[in-house]
Amino acid sequence: MPRPFASSAAAAALAVSRPLAFWLDPEINGHDVPEPAPALSGDVTTDLAVVGAGFSGLWAALIAKERDPGRDVVLIEARTAGWAASGRNGGFCASSLTHGFGNGANRWPDEIADLERLGRKNLDEIEAAIARYGIDCEFERTGELLVATEQWQADDLAEEAANLRELGYNTELLTEEQTRAEVDSPTYVGGMFDPGAVAMLHPAKLAWGLREACLRLGVRIFEQTPVRKIHSIAGGLRLETKHGSVTARRVAWATGAFPGPLRRIRHFVAPVYDYALMTEPLSADQMAAIGWKNRQGLSDSANQFHYYRLSADNRILWGGYDVIYHYGGKVRPEYDQRPETFERLAEHFFETFPQLEDLRFTHAWGGVIDTCSRFCAFFGQAYGGRLAYASGYTGLGVGATRFGAEVMLDFLAGESTERTRLQMVRSKPVPFPPEPLRYTGIELTRRAIATADRNGGRRNLWLTALDKLGLGFDS
Repeated sequence: MPRPFASSAAAAALAVSRPLAFWLDPEINGHDVPEPAPALSGDVTTDLAVVGAGFSGLWAALIAKERDPGRDVVLIEARTAGWAASGRNGGFCASSLTHGFGNGANRWPDEIADLERLGRKNLDEIEAAIARYGIDCEFERTGELLVATEQWQADDLAEEAANLRELGYNTELLTEEQTRAEVDSPTYVGGMFDPGAVAMLHPAKLAWGLREACLRLGVRIFEQTPVRKIHSIAGGLRLETKHGSVTARRVAWATGAFPGPLRRIRHFVAPVYDYALMTEPLSADQMAAIGWKNRQGLSDSANQFHYYRLSADNRILWGGYDVIYHYGGKVRPEYDQRPETFERLAEHFFETFPQLEDLRFTHAWGGVIDTCSRFCAFFGQAYGGRLAYASGYTGLGVGATRFGAEVMLDFLAGESTERTRLQMVRSKPVPFPPEPLRYTGIELTRRAIATADRNGGRRNLWLTALDKLGLGFDS
């Protein structure tokens, strides 16, 4: 086992970190940050209103114009495009639509082959759109290396690799030596590499690039314009804002962890906070010490897992593990900073890479994500089919949001497609209970999965009961 990394040393490594997301730091990305669009003032009418300018809404607006260039599309954002989860995540653009193969196979075993195929096609289409619109978002089709730090995790990876190979995918199961030849850590006991499943990118630059592509196709964008109320009217819906309104025949609701006035999805979504660190750029000697030549995205395989990747300038982003829910689902700016989590993450980083003990962190941040009880997106319609929504991506939405945008547009068009016929799309997650049961249940689950990680992955009666009910909570 690696030596524990002292808390004082972790604190020293964090001493110069800036309290904001690396991707959104104007000193790093200043020339790429777009000027905000004006807020809505007055009343406008449109064919399609898209609410939310994160990835889900940006893809919905863009694809709507691609499907029908003559359609008038208005995109409304409460803050600025990409400011929330879309600009704060790790930049893993995964093919999985189900938060990993295992989650999808357990929930929809009869559909998992189709879900994997559609997910990989979706990733191909993201890559094609980035090239088509000339979006400079540091896109790299690196694949993903899942590492095991305990034998039970290696056993799980072996089973997953076998199942993926049965579906025809070139998934490689790696020994300890093979894994450490790819990225060297004394904590690794094995791994699995899926070369086609994941791309790395700069998430904020993707959001800003999609925003620019929308504008070029004629989408009207209003930022700093939260929607306060929804009214059903003849032939459509009216969305009220502080200084005006949007009347639309159809509405795509893409607000992530912020349900707003769409009450029907509030019981399905729990806003939780995830946290990440970014190191200073590694020197050539430091890169050689860890041997990370192929730039794969990495994740370990515990229930409370870490995800990590290289930036374009060879910094290491290190995130995950802690996931924090605040009583009542509160979302506040001060929750973006959590020193005890940053120190814990730093300790884990240096336990994983003791050869980098002199490295320092330049950025430390958190952000809210929309989780649900099945860990992956759910979909639906409201107001007689005039509004469609997608939510609950649970931190794996960089890629899956494009698929969700297609689902929303299919719903609004009244079309039966391969997407809308999926059981995954037609079903809903189990709703979370009201407070205080919601908070109590989430806290009990967090503690239970931590205990499972310490006990060879063995799930206690609480977790077993949740599994049977289709409920869960993951980092």
